[in-house]
Amino acid sequence: MQIGLRLHDSINLPLPERLKAVKEQGFSCVHLALGKLPGESSEPAALTPGYAMYLRRAFDEAGLDIAVLGNYLNLAHPDPEAMEKILKKYEAHLRFASLLGCGMVGTETGAPNRMYQYNKKTCHSRKALLGFLENLKRVVEMAEKTGVILAIEPVYRHIVWNPEVAREVLDKVDSPNLQIIFDPVNLLHGDNLDLRHEVIRQAIDLLGDDIAMIHLKDYVPAKDGSKELTACACGTGEMDYRAVLSFAKKKKPHIQATLENTTPENAVTARKYIEKIYNGDLL
Repeated sequence: MQIGLRLHDSINLPLPERLKAVKEQGFSCVHLALGKLPGESSEPAALTPGYAMYLRRAFDEAGLDIAVLGNYLNLAHPDPEAMEKILKKYEAHLRFASLLGCGMVGTETGAPNRMYQYNKKTCHSRKALLGFLENLKRVVEMAEKTGVILAIEPVYRHIVWNPEVAREVLDKVDSPNLQIIFDPVNLLHGDNLDLRHEVIRQAIDLLGDDIAMIHLKDYVPAKDGSKELTACACGTGEMDYRAVLSFAKKKKPHIQATLENTTPENAVTARKYIEKIYNGDLL
């Protein structure tokens, strides 16, 4: 397994110095979300071949891979004009990823409202799923043309909210260019936390062959009595990683896994915590 982190969670330095610092912390790859980096742009007009070559040189010189290019926009936005702009941005990111030498564009699966807010009744509805699928298919067609994988990330609070729905989406789209980013914590919620081991095992069983990347973070339940979980760096919460890392070790030995919700101060500790489990000390 190759461990990286979200680049925007690293120390805020000019890009070459930032990449050098990430490499010095022992990471081999990053999740790149251009819009979250000061001085960089994710707007379609900016995603030129020259920009791609600039980034490729910087990452090559640092000895880092771009595991995934993030474009986490709402693929279920109800306004047609806004949706068209969102689709154009996905298409631009897929073209850009192909120039970058990055094999994957990553996204979550949205909510059927303008605010991208969770409402269980509407987000988990068949109507929302069908609308999402219609937009997703257009993006996947572009992924096929560019030779890049579009990887969706199931999240309990979004439309693709559990492993069964994710499997249905994969089967209905039926494209080798649609795969899964597996973030086990994102599949958990106060509604299913008592069944967390079954949820994670089901995700591995149903989606394992199509998992292209793993996101790793930890969680702590809310202290206010709500059902929300607070994300935190690996090793600082209640997450049991053994099933996920055992799966990675046996079935996806060189998969890229990026840490989330780290800081420059705790990123190395989080990496070493995951490596200790992966290397067999706790499996």
